[in-house]
Order: sequence, then C-alpha cells, then structure tokens
Amino acid sequence: MKKHYDVVVIGSGLGGLVSAIILAKEGYSVCVLEKNNQYGGNLQTFVRDKTIFDTGIHYIGGLSEGQNLYRYFKYIGIMDDLNLKKLDENGHDMISFGDLDREFPHAQGYENFINQLVNFFPEEREAIRKYCEVIVSTCDSFPLYNLRSEGEYDNDILAINAKEFIDGLTENKMLRAVFSGSNFLYAGSGDKSPFYVHALTVNSYMQSAWRCISGGSQITKQLIKQLKKHGGVVFKYKDVQQLVVENNAVTAAKMRDGASVSAQYFISNVDPKTTLKMAGEEYFRKAFVNRISSLEGGVSAFSLYIVFKPKTFKYLNRNHYHFSDSKYVWTAQDYTEETWPKAFMASMNASKKDDGWAEGMTFITYMKFSELDSWKETYNTIADEKDRGESYEAFKTRKTARFLEAIELKFPGIKGCIRSVHTSTPLSYRDYIGGHNGNMYGYEKDSNNPMKTFIPSKTKLENLYLTGQSINMHGVLGVTIGAVVTCSEILGRAYLVNKINQNKD
Repeated sequence: MKKHYDVVVIGSGLGGLVSAIILAKEGYSVCVLEKNNQYGGNLQTFVRDKTIFDTGIHYIGGLSEGQNLYRYFKYIGIMDDLNLKKLDENGHDMISFGDLDREFPHAQGYENFINQLVNFFPEEREAIRKYCEVIVSTCDSFPLYNLRSEGEYDNDILAINAKEFIDGLTENKMLRAVFSGSNFLYAGSGDKSPFYVHALTVNSYMQSAWRCISGGSQITKQLIKQLKKHGGVVFKYKDVQQLVVENNAVTAAKMRDGASVSAQYFISNVDPKTTLKMAGEEYFRKAFVNRISSLEGGVSAFSLYIVFKPKTFKYLNRNHYHFSDSKYVWTAQDYTEETWPKAFMASMNASKKDDGWAEGMTFITYMKFSELDSWKETYNTIADEKDRGESYEAFKTRKTARFLEAIELKFPGIKGCIRSVHTSTPLSYRDYIGGHNGNMYGYEKDSNNPMKTFIPSKTKLENLYLTGQSINMHGVLGVTIGAVVTCSEILGRAYLVNKINQNKD
C-alpha cells in the first residue's frame, strides 16, 4: 500500500465502492480500506451447510433496460456481467396476514399492479390507481432518482407521513394493509415513516424486481473488478482507528495495525457517529455533533437461514411479507415477548441449478437491540473471532424455536423439510455490517422532523465526505444515488450526471 492517494475511502460497502469507482474513472488515484475479511458490507454472502445466503440484498429493483438503477450500473460498468433472475411479474412480493387465509400480490408494472389488486378489491380501482400515481409523482420530485441534475425537491414532501397518506386513500382497511405490506423494506413505523421513503423504496420494485443468482456478492466482485480496471486499489483487514486533522482538513488515516495513509480527499462509508469519533468531535459544530448523537438507529433483525433437505421444498420466485394480524402492519417493531414475532419477511436465493427446488430460505423478523444487552460488550467477526458464551447460544435457540412456530403456521410442513438452521442477531449485523446497534437501514427518517435526519455528504472539514445508507437513502438504489451525491461534491453534479447519462467511460 502506498503512503498517499488522491482519495481514501473508508469502508467497502456499496456506497464506498461506487464512490471509489466514480472517482477512479475520473483519473483520481483511489484506495479503499476495509476492516473485515470480506468486502461489500450488506452485499456480503456467506455459506452455511454448502448453501449460499445473502446478508442484506435479497432482491433488487429498477434493473430492466432504461430504468434508473440499470443506468447507474451501466455507467459504473457492472450491469452486463450480473447474473440475474427476474421475479414473478404478477407478484414479486406477496402480502399475507394470519387473520386472513389469502395472499395479495404486489406486481411489476403499474398497470399490472393495478389489475392484479383489482382482482381482490374490485370496488377500489380508483384508490389503487391513485396510489400508483402518487408514488410516481413523488419519485419524480427527486432529481437524482431520475438521473437529472437540475431541480430540487419540495421540502413539504418530506413531512408527509406514509401511514396517514395511505389511510387517506381508501376506507378499506385491508387494502391499506396491502399497500403498506412490504414496509419491512424500510422498517415502517406508523408514527414516523415518511411517504417519500415508501415511494422511493417500492417504486423501483414495481418497475422490475430481480434476484441475484447465487447471491449479491457478485455485485461486490464486479465493483472491485471495475475499481481495479480504473487503477483503484482495495485492502482488507485495514481497520481505521483515527483520522488525523490539521488546519480544518484530514491529513491521514491511521489504522489498528499501525499503518497510515494520506490523501487529498477522504470518504467515510462507515456510520456517521463512528466517523465523528475517528476525526474528533471537537472539529465539528456542537449542534451537528449533538444532532448526530441523538439520531435513532432503526430497528435491527433476527434472521433464520434454513437449509432444506434435497428436493423437499419448492423454489418460490417471489418474496413473502407475512403479519400475524393485519392490524400489526405499522406496529410490528413494537412487540412483547408474547407477541413476537408479529411479522417476518421470507426470501430465497435463486440457484444456478434452476431445477424447481429450493436449497435454502431466509426469514427475517424485527428484533430490538436491547434484547441483546447482556452481550453488547462482546464482539465477534471472522477477522476477530470470539465466543459470546452459552447464554447467548441458549437465547438464539429459544428465539429460533419461537420463530419456527410462526413460520410453520404460514408454510405448513416446512419444518419437515429442514436439514439445518442457522441464525444471526442484531449483534451479527452490528459486528459484520457496522450499523449502529445493528440497525438494518441506517437512521430512522421521521416525517415529524424531517431535517433532523438529513446528513449532508460534505462535512465541515474541508476534505471529509460521507456516504452509505445513513446518508440520503438506504437500499441498493438509494445508496448508489447517495454515492453519486457524494462524488458530486468533488466533481460537480451537472458534470457527473451528464457523464452518467452519456454513459461515457
């Protein structure tokens, strides 16, 4: 590793790697530093019982030719080499409730979305159409979402509450629940979640929805390939501990192993709270530090990774969002020991075999970090393995049994298909992904105080920038756009958007 680069990127999550590629394409010498043994953050995959599982990328939207993420990925140089499988066009997401023996589809294509739901709600065509129209108009209000450099969104949009808006579309409570049923994608909270977050999240899947065959880590591999193609370098086991600041600028990044590297620009793809501590909170405005410190991380998750016995469980070319009761659609995060789990998301990897049978399946439900208080001082990664103890294992065993009971109710007979079960807790998400208290989607957006969670990509320090899911939006598309916002601070927005639209190397 050299001692100096034009740009040092801390963290190899999607935001960091996309930022690195954009700047490397523009001729900057770029170095990416990753503390763990695997690159990619939420793009990581892992293997259990010879079966591949995704950490966080279970499906991706907007990848049909001409759609927004397709155009971003085309510019970055990875689109043509991704191995993808399109989900069921008539129901990529299925919404279901324990109090009703029926599944409701979220379909791809707006007319198809409308027509599929009208089959279940024949009197509600206008409400369904209105829902789609407002999603489109809301997304159109965000210039970079549509690869436009000109225009600013109306701040009033940020204060529209998702639940309140959706409830205002129809008196039909079941249709309201169906509209809101995939809000696990952004950890939907009835009191806080803004409608723009709902719209930006579900819109891309309604355009087109895809699975990565054999997992999302292929995105990481292609990103690193492109980074190296343009002269960038990436290193693992490089745990940045300190950003050295002089004259209101970062001069160097010091690592746990004693090495240090200097640069003209530094981009942090790690949690903003961690970034401030690395640089020194005294270098930022006190009001900014207090605001960042007070931000609430979204809820975390408990996940089961099930490996099936060969040819026992059919492959499902869709995802399932299931609630134990339709009244829990906006309150699934608020559970008790007795009501957990109120809801879960179920997904599976697309396999190269494509023989109609599933190799494994992932089930994710909400879990509060406070449930792990007894072990919060323990840390465990492949780079630094540590045992959390027998009590932790007993906790996971108890939660697994409870979760499997809920899963069996939705998928009768699934228990008999299981060869092995593996788990992750909020501690796993914290240690491997780096989110504050293991949160899944960065900091909670709040329609009651929208500017509180706005974190600019340009910091007060002259050459320190932020990127990642806590900046702007989460998700593959949101983080990719966030990386463009970050790089726009260095290259200029109009210049960069023009390059992306022209798709020039």
